[in-house]
Amino acid sequence: MSTEGCEPNKPVANDDWIKKSRLVSHWRAIKHEIELHKWYESERAGHDIGWDKAAASWQMHYGHLAEEDKRT
Repeated sequence: MSTEGCEPNKPVANDDWIKKSRLVSHWRAIKHEIELHKWYESERAGHDIGWDKAAASWQMHYGHLAEEDKRT
């Protein structure tokens, strides 16, 4: 098997379908919600709470809603 002309980690030319997939769209929406949650909670705490804490907090409080939206 020849790997001539192959570049590792180079995106496939026709990968637009991945970017438009429901999975990627769902992840982008969740990521946006977590970023908003991080901002609100950081403002409330008076300091940056960080992505990990914000993501865990969002999952505990709102993650079940995202799963319901995903099913519909």
